[in-house]
Parts: sequence; structure tokens; C-alpha cells
Amino acid sequence: MIRISLVIPTHNRAAALIGALESVVRQSLPASDWECVVIDNNSADDTPARFTAFAAAHPDCNLRRVEEHRPGVSYARNRGLEEARAPIVAFIDDDERVNEGFLNAYLEFFEAHPGAVVAGGRIIAEYPEVRPSWMSRYVEMPIANPMDFGPAVRPFPAGRVPGGGNMAFRRDGLARFRGFDPSLGRVNGELIGGEENDLFERLLRGGETIWYVPGAVMWHIIPPQKLTREYFRRLSYNVGVSQRLRAQIHHRVAKCFVREAAKWIATLLLCCTMAPRKSVWLLRLRWGISRGLFTRVDRTPEGNG
Repeated sequence: MIRISLVIPTHNRAAALIGALESVVRQSLPASDWECVVIDNNSADDTPARFTAFAAAHPDCNLRRVEEHRPGVSYARNRGLEEARAPIVAFIDDDERVNEGFLNAYLEFFEAHPGAVVAGGRIIAEYPEVRPSWMSRYVEMPIANPMDFGPAVRPFPAGRVPGGGNMAFRRDGLARFRGFDPSLGRVNGELIGGEENDLFERLLRGGETIWYVPGAVMWHIIPPQKLTREYFRRLSYNVGVSQRLRAQIHHRVAKCFVREAAKWIATLLLCCTMAPRKSVWLLRLRWGISRGLFTRVDRTPEGNG
């Protein structure tokens, strides 16, 4: 019987996807207890062929590929919720790898906490080459989103939520929260995000507790192309755009502007305590976020307009 489903949205990253699947098929949980559903969101590369070959090489594992033609990671994740056959659904992204006990950690947590609806795990940033010397922990957060809140199961700290690449849900408890908002999330390589933060906000407002499960470990692989100044400029701008979109959805744009002003004060104070090079990149981050935040963007998802 399938007890937990793992969903992996993917778009034009066949090589990275196979790397993620290599870690998935090494799960300590018996293969009969889990499935992995890859949601192919309009890939134009060789993802279908490479997935088919990989699945054929691992016939004992329940591996499926499903096509979702509406563009965007939110549509892909919602399709994953629909396709999953288990009562517990975990999500990772296609540029990651997980530990052998990943699925078992989530399954044991939800079985031990029957009232829990949502959880997230540990995220470790992995740099195939080297972690840049200009990177402070503040600048690293939007790039890799590392998190480690200790060795024990506990509620997430105030102000923190799971990363979209390491989260799990109880399907029946999630039903009343409507899943991921398609007006948010990455589409065709765009860097606009915020879909998971929006869902977590709705869960918290609905009275749910977000739990931290340290045994579910994910390594977020950060390639050199995500460490360039141009990528960082686009990323920080789109973090701001994502915040603006969520503020518009929840009718708190003015409040968001006030918070951004406070963050500028905190940023300038932090820069006084850091090495000059790290300070420059922190200022670039804040400037990019502010640019995006103060840009009005209307985004109507395909099929929702």
C-alpha cells in the first residue's frame, strides 16, 4: 500500500531531475510504501526519454511521470496533489537531493502527530564549486534558503516557513486551503515565487501549526550560474515582485512598504558590522527587492483569467 507520495515538478532540467531521482530511489522506506510522481510542466528537452529510461532501470520503485500543460510551478504542484495516491504528500524540486530517510522521517512524523497538516525539513546549501566569499547568511537566504532548527521535532520558529523544495502535507487537512495559488510561483524560467509562502500564511491563519522535521534532509544544489551578479539582480528583483503580489492578494500593500523601510534601516546597520564586500552584496539584495516591491505587477495565471 502506498503510504506517502513524493511529488517533483520539473521543467527543462532533465539532468538535474535524474540527479534528484538517484537520491529518491535510495530511500530506506520499502519501495512498496511510497511512490514518486514527476510532474512534467511542458519540458522541451529530453526529460520524457530520460525519465522513461530511469524508471525502466528501477522497476521496483513506483515512479510515474505526468504531464501538466498549464505553465507554472503552482499548477504543477496542484496537479501533484491531485495525482498522489497516498494520504501524505511530500514535495521536492528537481535541483535537489534528499537523504535516505527523507520519506520515512515525514511518514513517522505524520503518524505520530495525527492532527498535523503541514511540515518542513532541514535544508543544506551545497555548492559544487565553492561558496562565494561575498556571501553572507542574509544574502544566502534567497539563493539557497538553508535552514536548521536543531535535532528535535518542533514548530517552525516565528517568521520562518518551510522551503518549497522540502515540505509535506496531509492531503485531507490541506483540502480546505485550496492548494497553491497559480498567480504566484515560477513560470517558464521566471523567478517570481511566493506560492508556498502564500499557502503557509493561509495555513497559519487557519490555525494550523507548521512543524519542523529534522530527519527530512534536503541538499539544495547551487550551480555557479546562480551565483552571478546578473542572476542575483534578477532574483532579488523578483523576490520584491513576489512580495508585492502577495501583498496585493492579502490587501496589505501599505503595510508591506512600511516594513520595507524598516528593513532598509536594519540593512544599513548590518552593513556597519560586515566586511565591505559582503555589505555591497547585501545592499544589492535590498535594492533589488525594493525595486520589485515598488513595481506594480498584474499577473493573471493561464486558465484563471
